[in-house]
Amino acid sequence: MPRPDRWPDPAHLDHHRDAYRVLGLGDGLAGGAVSEVPRLSSPMVIRILCLCLACGLAAAEPVVTRIMAVGDSITQGGKTFATYRIPLAAKLQAAGVRFVFVGSQKTDTPQGVLWHEGYGGKNAEYLATILEDRLKANPANVLMLQAGHNHFIEEKPVAGIVAAHREMIATARRLNPKAIVFVAQVIPSGKLPKYSYIPDLNAALAGLVKELHRPGQPVYLVDLATGFEPAKDTIADLVHPNAQGAEKIAQRWSEALIKVLK
Repeated sequence: MPRPDRWPDPAHLDHHRDAYRVLGLGDGLAGGAVSEVPRLSSPMVIRILCLCLACGLAAAEPVVTRIMAVGDSITQGGKTFATYRIPLAAKLQAAGVRFVFVGSQKTDTPQGVLWHEGYGGKNAEYLATILEDRLKANPANVLMLQAGHNHFIEEKPVAGIVAAHREMIATARRLNPKAIVFVAQVIPSGKLPKYSYIPDLNAALAGLVKELHRPGQPVYLVDLATGFEPAKDTIADLVHPNAQGAEKIAQRWSEALIKVLK
């Protein structure tokens, strides 16, 4: 019988030998060459399947959370005032949260483009009318609602704002039953008496969250009001946050999000 041009490499044989040992098949080698593979018993098959499954899980990509921030100009940001979304993105990244902001509106930031659904001058009732289309175009796992401004005390707006939040949560649930919803108690304003309804609104929003939160369909309350001082944390209009105010808002949002998403 002619001699083969190349004998099996010893390292190659060791590789096969180790693999057979892991699977409980012995060395699987005889006379310096790979032997015929023995018939596999049921326990051996199960062991192989478990190893394959473990390899598949190890190779799976971590889940990226899609976050939609919904609100008014405080969410949108502007040329003369800061938006909390920029420091919030940095805090989430630093905490190791895998996420992407989604939406139809964009802001160019040091972290790249941050998408959102923030609209200057718009109120919660308006946001409730557009949210379904926005979520269909940009599905989200997490919904951040921060919408309580752009009304006057004379309108007695609390009931309508709460109803709009209820509608937005229902919309999110209809499109994604497993969506996680965060509802903000909005920052106080020094522009009075226009925004003197905000304390009552925040109390009503807390009641709404308590009513709607349930296992498997969570709704979380985020207190942005406590510790926020309009005289120190806003620009001259006493409504929109300055850099310090945006940092405070971002800190509260990040604490709530990281607690749930990590």
